[in-house]
Amino acid sequence: MELVKLTHENIDQEHICCAISSNKDIQVISKKKWLKERLDEGLVFLKGNVRGKCFIEYIPAEYAWAPIQADGYMYINCLWVSGQFKGHGYSNLLLDACIQDSKEKGKKGLVLLSSKKKMGFLADPKYMGYKGFQTVDTAEPYFELMYLPFEENALLPHFQDSVRRQEGSMPEGFMLYYTNQCPFTAKYVPILEDMAKARNAVFQSIHIRTREDARECPSPFTTFSLFYNGQFVTHEILSEKKFDKILVSKGL
Repeated sequence: MELVKLTHENIDQEHICCAISSNKDIQVISKKKWLKERLDEGLVFLKGNVRGKCFIEYIPAEYAWAPIQADGYMYINCLWVSGQFKGHGYSNLLLDACIQDSKEKGKKGLVLLSSKKKMGFLADPKYMGYKGFQTVDTAEPYFELMYLPFEENALLPHFQDSVRRQEGSMPEGFMLYYTNQCPFTAKYVPILEDMAKARNAVFQSIHIRTREDARECPSPFTTFSLFYNGQFVTHEILSEKKFDKILVSKGL
């Protein structure tokens, strides 16, 4: 498989894997705008030359939209190989390309967000462990910060203190933190807001627009994190059906 790197010159023509519809689609518009603003910060979006989910996205950790401290590392936003592309070694191909690129750029290692067990939108802990990654920090309820050092005695990455300040620091009702790093938030956040309004549920959404605000987020996963009465509910971007179940469970 040939790998394609997104640039300012080709981003308008290339699809972005997780959203492959028209450039006029709100999901594509929001994601490509977010990517364009990150390219000059060192973000790399590397994908297979196929129409489907087969890509890796990474950025110098100093510019990561995540509440982490990992200066000198490269932060992997997303590694996603799905469907018909599984089982062909493409995850290894993409990750190895990231490792080689990061070493050439003099990075101390790689860091990414995972979980105690495999969960959607987070790196697979079993696969990452197989590739040599280790858990270096944890955050409730199930988040794990994993890293792959390139040099001995490298300073260990860790979560910011903001992820320890969840309970008691939020108003009652639903509180949603999200960014445009994932195209699906552009579609589903307005849907969830309308559903909550129709059920008279207190729902506040906080659109994170800068990495500085992202680094102060109370959840490690800034792309989408939902709280209720200060308690973490989920990091998985919700469909109408899934959010309806949550509303029902809260008596709404």
